Amino acid sequence: MTDVTTDIRPAAGRAGLVSRLAIVRVPVSIVLSALAVLFFVIAAAAPSVLSTHSAFDTDLLSSLTPPAADHWLGTDDIGRDLYSRIIWGTRGSLLIGVGAMAVAFAGATVLGFTAALAPKWVAQPINRILEILLAFPTLLLALLFVALLGPSATSLLISVGLGTTPGYARLIRAQTLKVKQSGYVEAARALGHPWQIVFIQHIAPNAFRPLVGLVALGIGQSVVWASGLSFLGLGVAPPSPEWGALLEAGKASITVAWWLEIFPGLAIVLVALSFTQIGQYIQDLAEGNAR
Repeated sequence: MTDVTTDIRPAAGRAGLVSRLAIVRVPVSIVLSALAVLFFVIAAAAPSVLSTHSAFDTDLLSSLTPPAADHWLGTDDIGRDLYSRIIWGTRGSLLIGVGAMAVAFAGATVLGFTAALAPKWVAQPINRILEILLAFPTLLLALLFVALLGPSATSLLISVGLGTTPGYARLIRAQTLKVKQSGYVEAARALGHPWQIVFIQHIAPNAFRPLVGLVALGIGQSVVWASGLSFLGLGVAPPSPEWGALLEAGKASITVAWWLEIFPGLAIVLVALSFTQIGQYIQDLAEGNAR
C-alpha cells in the first residue's frame, strides 16, 4: 500500500505542475502585442530616447526624401524626419486614447449602474436615451460633440469619450442586472446587509470583472477614432505630430510621397491591434476561457 501511494504522488505532482504551466502559458501574439505597447509607452514617456532627429526642425534640402539610412521612414514636405515625428506624436495619441477611455468608462459607470439599480422612473428615461444614442454610429456622435466643443486636443479627448459612452453603459447595465439576480446577492440581502455594502462588496466588483478587458480594447479604439477626426481636420491640427494630424498633413503629397500616409497609418493600426489583442486576452482570462 505504501509503495502504491509513493508511486502515485510524484505523478500527481507532475500533472499539477504541467497544469500550472499550461495555465500561465501566454500566446506569442499576446507577448508581441505587449512588446509593441511597451515600445509605444516608452515613446510616449521619453520620446528623445527613441527618436533619431528633431521632430520639429526643418530641412528644405531634404524635403520628401524617401525612406533611407539617414531617415528611416523618410521626410515630410519641409524636411522633418517622419520616424521622429511619429515617436514624438505617440504621447499625444496615447494620451487622447487613454483620456477618452477614462471619460467613457466614468460616464458609462454612472449611467450603467443607475439604469440597472435606480427606480424605474429614473432608469427608464436613461435607457431610452441610451437606445437613441446607440442608434447613431460612434464616429457620428464624436463628430457632433467635437463640432460643439471646437477642434482641439482636449475637445477631441472629450468628444471621443462621450461618443463611446453609450455602448459601454449598456454593457455595464447588462452585467449589473445579471449580478443583481445572482444567489450571493440575494443571500446578502436576506441576511440584512445594507444595500450600500452589498453594492460595494458584491455587485460592483462582479459587474466589472468580466469587463476589465474593455479598458484595453477601448484605448485602441479611441486612438483610431481620434486619429480619424484629426484626419478630417476636426481634431489636433498640424504642425502637431499627433498621428491623425500627420495623416492629414501628408494627404496633399500622397501621390509623390506614399510614406507620409503609410507609416503613421501603420502606427495607428499597430497600437489598435496590440491593445485589442491584450484586451481580448484579459477578457478571456476574466471569463475563465483563456486559451
